[in-house]
Amino acid sequence: DTKNSSVGKILQKNKKIKYFLRKNKKGRGSAVLYGLRKSLKNKCNTFIEMDADFSHRPKEIKKNLNIFKKKKLDLLVSSRYLPDSKIYNWSISRRIFSILANFLAKLLLRVKVTDYTNGFRIYSRRSVELIVKKCGRIGDGFIVLSEILLTIKLNKFKIRELPTIFVNRKRGESSVNFKLIIQSLIGIVKLYFIKIKN
Repeated sequence: DTKNSSVGKILQKNKKIKYFLRKNKKGRGSAVLYGLRKSLKNKCNTFIEMDADFSHRPKEIKKNLNIFKKKKLDLLVSSRYLPDSKIYNWSISRRIFSILANFLAKLLLRVKVTDYTNGFRIYSRRSVELIVKKCGRIGDGFIVLSEILLTIKLNKFKIRELPTIFVNRKRGESSVNFKLIIQSLIGIVKLYFIKIKN
């Protein structure tokens, strides 16, 4: 809860920043959908999703935006699993979960990316409009990130990925637990059946 923290107070006072506090702690995916819905009220055509703890490097944004616009993309994913990418400060259990989840998602969903679960992304307006309309029906955790990829692919929107440097700076306990792992695996299977129906 950052409402009364120094960071929260600074954000609330800055008129150039729209700061939203969700009182009920929900999943990572629900936070993404919440933010995208709020952002659609603006007239912007490009939307950036990223962690605010510097796990995703802000200095990559300029290069990513240039590629996104030059290639006229609908979704640009910063992938942790490309040859030039690097991951720092991850526990072994977190690495294993991420690798297994991405392997299963790649096997079943067949979206041409290597990282289905990283939340450093750039979206076009039409992709965000599609996401808020179609996504969030099978869970509210990390599975939403894979659901977004599949939804954009099924609508034949343009997707691309590029390398990134990921540094785990998360404070406190990891949000990944056994329950979340099971929910994510079940979610991927559900997405597979959605895929074969289309």
